[in-house]
Amino acid sequence: FFFSSRRRHTRLLTVTGVQTCALPICHSIALLFFLSVAAFASDGNWPRWRGPNDNGSASGGTYPVKFDADSGWLWKTPLPGKGCSTPIVWNHAIYVTAPVEGKDALLAFDWDGKALWQTAFAAEKPGKHRNGSGCNSSPVTNGKLIFAYFKSGQLAAVDLGGKVRWQANLTERFGKDTLYWDYGTSPVLTERDVVVTLMHHGESWMAAFDQTTGAQRWKIARNYTTPTENDHSYATPVVTRHAGREALLVWGAEHLTAHNAADGKELWSCGDFNPEGNRNWVAVSSFVLAGDLAIVPYGRGSRLHGIKLGGTGDVTSSHRAWTRKDTGTFVPSPVEYAGRIYLVRDRGEVECLDPATGKTLWSGSLPKSGANYYSSPSIADGKIYAAREDGVVFVARADAKFEVLSENNMGERVIASPVPVQNRLLLRGEKHLFCIASAAQ
Repeated sequence: FFFSSRRRHTRLLTVTGVQTCALPICHSIALLFFLSVAAFASDGNWPRWRGPNDNGSASGGTYPVKFDADSGWLWKTPLPGKGCSTPIVWNHAIYVTAPVEGKDALLAFDWDGKALWQTAFAAEKPGKHRNGSGCNSSPVTNGKLIFAYFKSGQLAAVDLGGKVRWQANLTERFGKDTLYWDYGTSPVLTERDVVVTLMHHGESWMAAFDQTTGAQRWKIARNYTTPTENDHSYATPVVTRHAGREALLVWGAEHLTAHNAADGKELWSCGDFNPEGNRNWVAVSSFVLAGDLAIVPYGRGSRLHGIKLGGTGDVTSSHRAWTRKDTGTFVPSPVEYAGRIYLVRDRGEVECLDPATGKTLWSGSLPKSGANYYSSPSIADGKIYAAREDGVVFVARADAKFEVLSENNMGERVIASPVPVQNRLLLRGEKHLFCIASAAQ
């Protein structure tokens, strides 16, 4: 390692412990480089937590079925500390956050798993939950800069070479969070700004910062009176369009709201997600869009709502398309794939739903265990990838019926979401980053 006193980041010049080519056909792996132009255009990048379409799925490609901690992967590389964020991919480079020697850090790897650089910031604020960390939030990129946010309050913009362009500590600027568990909401990008939200007990807010300079564009309060803990949210916003303009959809504090991306002004709000007034219904799972509907899980896995987008002001009565009181998810976020909604519930139950009606098309269950699902599932190549907290990753069919195809033990905890991109599956474990491809590759 080389430490430069003139720069606030650490350049990694060498890497040890990288293992490559667990597949017996490793000499053919180079063929992965020669992907079709069309495939690269549609699935070449995974620029944020839930992918290029914010739905947890990838279209096209061929993805693996069988692998484990010791075989079936192209490469695995050790990570310097415990983090739960999901990796992102841009132009054959992989970016992920992890603590380095007690500091928040952003790491870059090339397409072969070799370390390119690591950029360290201020002291890490470690996680409280057994599956939490100070690096829960996933980074996001616009193709020029990578933006990372940490539990410590550190927000930073780093260029593709690892140089810090700007940074700010939002805890020092806006105050500490009162979240019961570890901050997990990921930053999102509008055309102009990087946007960060904090919904907790006290002053909840959403703030936008210029991507190039870090200058604060706007900050709004987002406060609602709720039963105990229901004002806490760990969900990530989604950038969409409203009346031809860029808008932000935000879920938490028992309200789904839309905001003008230019100034944060509220456009519409939908409430009444907890008419019984239940306590401790914290929002953990994020929502997903399916056409003009937002599919919103709530009630610690006991509720699922279909909310029509659009309108003005309070749309609670007019825009709720349907409500289910017999299903949902608490921690894993839903996936939209080929016009359907897929749920992997906290205990491994799996459902496929029609987003227009909310009706279940089929259901099944992954093998039982004492472990829960904290990772959000991903879908590619007609396959569901679902990681259980104990590090077992299941692959199942995602078409007309449910069928478990494989059970893959990665040998370490897996909390981050699987990333299917360019015919490869990236899995971020507690200790390693794995890259897997199908045997045909």
